[in-house]
Amino acid sequence: MPPIEEAIAIRQQRLAGIRRTLAEVPLDHPRLTLEIGCGHGHFLTAYAAAHPQEHCVAIDIIEERLRKAQRKSDRAGLTNSTWLRAAADVFLDALPVATRFTGRILVLFPDPWPKKKHWKNRLIQPAFLSRLAEFTAPTTPLCFRTDHQPYFETALEVVSDHPDWALDPAGEWPFEHESVFESKAESFASWIARRKT
Repeated sequence: MPPIEEAIAIRQQRLAGIRRTLAEVPLDHPRLTLEIGCGHGHFLTAYAAAHPQEHCVAIDIIEERLRKAQRKSDRAGLTNSTWLRAAADVFLDALPVATRFTGRILVLFPDPWPKKKHWKNRLIQPAFLSRLAEFTAPTTPLCFRTDHQPYFETALEVVSDHPDWALDPAGEWPFEHESVFESKAESFASWIARRKT
């Protein structure tokens, strides 16, 4: 099989697997929250416990992290969290078109891809924000935090210029709980943007 066809086939298999999992998730929940890049689940487990009225979906690409996150969630007795192995773009492609994140969208300490030749791999890009907006209810906040100042500045510029999102300078960070990545950070910066109506 040619490499391009093989890549397409692999992507289709991943989409099918994610869709099977999503069929068991209450995506029509009135308060649906998403964390992109959940790491070991420290933050979202604490968040889900503090927000029982929400259903929280967390994605990451590293299976071992998700296993640890699921164990934390199970020990806490949580029934309002879903842990899913998926890249952000594939996850969005797998969602039913009627899905709307109505709680919050959380992006905490994503890979900053510091080398310029790798910037194209950064999550906060215009095309990704456009795709994310399709599944986001009006006024839903997108909460971003990083310990990499150059990425913070670039992401802030990208979201500021995006037609689907508006920065919320007065917005309060919704919840604090130290994650593994935050514990290693000497400092960090955050912004909140909201889906435009």
